[in-house]
Amino acid sequence: MKLKPFKVEQWMNEYEMDAINNIAETCVDSISLKELLQLTGTPEADFFKELSEKKLTYGYITGNPDLKNAISSLYKNLTSDDILTTNGGIGANNLILQAIVDRGDKVVSIIPTYQQLYSIPESIGADVTVVYLEKEKNYLPDMELLKRVVDDNTKLIALNNPNNPTGAIIPEELMKEIVELARKHDTYVLCDEVYRGLNQDGSYQSSIADLYEKGVGTSSMSKVFSLAGLRLGWIATKNIELMKKLESHRDYSIISCGMLDEIIAAHALGNKDKLLERNLGIIKENLEILDNWIKEHPRFSFVKPKAGTTALVYYDFDINSYDFCIGLMEHSKTLVTPGDCFEYEKSFRIGYAASREVLIKGLEMLADYGNKL
Repeated sequence: MKLKPFKVEQWMNEYEMDAINNIAETCVDSISLKELLQLTGTPEADFFKELSEKKLTYGYITGNPDLKNAISSLYKNLTSDDILTTNGGIGANNLILQAIVDRGDKVVSIIPTYQQLYSIPESIGADVTVVYLEKEKNYLPDMELLKRVVDDNTKLIALNNPNNPTGAIIPEELMKEIVELARKHDTYVLCDEVYRGLNQDGSYQSSIADLYEKGVGTSSMSKVFSLAGLRLGWIATKNIELMKKLESHRDYSIISCGMLDEIIAAHALGNKDKLLERNLGIIKENLEILDNWIKEHPRFSFVKPKAGTTALVYYDFDINSYDFCIGLMEHSKTLVTPGDCFEYEKSFRIGYAASREVLIKGLEMLADYGNKL
């Protein structure tokens, strides 16, 4: 299997640890285990004593029941039987694509998105059609275009909602149109939903697993819940046949997730309201800071995100996105992600959910760099 370089991950691998002002990070300001326990009002001594006494077995193969119950509560009509835990959201996407897509299958992927959703099907030998979202249409899918490319031979439609990197949300009525198109052609829909739950207005966003019998959603503890270090994600689907296939494929790849990770994740999701209150507060305040900064700097522009932690920011300078972002790092150790990592030039992805101080300093350095250009 020949895979293309994973642009965004290679970029982060090369530069993230050297950054002082990391405004490329996509998780809501990460927390320590100590901070989690303080936030949830949990006595540290009791928690760590119980954790230290656990025998480090493989644990529950398809996922800790407490965790699966907690995850299912994030959806409207799912139960723990509809959840399968994975090593991060990235592991969830990979598992689904490996289980569903075969050589010669037709896949339609809506981009910009996480590169997995089109590069893995390509590596398998699928016939991949990419559908580009347009800034002028607020990064929402064009149904007429989708209807022209999706047909009875289409095995899978892949998208992410809320969108990475633009922060756009597909409204539920439009998502239902995509579902009806998929249902007409008996097509699976994979939706990467790792930013679901971070809507700026705090409203509930339906999952593809809520809406469609052949819909499969993925998410994780990383972005919304600030616990990327757990490396824990999940798959959500009510499709029994697909779930059995996923469990079979999973036996060949991960067997089970870390039992301590699952215990901590179950505790966090058992207190999800406290975590979400903290994190929604961060993204609302920080997006206002970013929006005001954009208004004050006319050589930068964006479509204001409606959810998530990222925005795709365009700039008015005669320089490609890799050179722009490398120059910014050299200027002030300030990190953003080149738009070319998402196939969109003259732009960069900014993560605005870092600490308020880091965001403000990063934007200050970004403005100074723009003035020098």
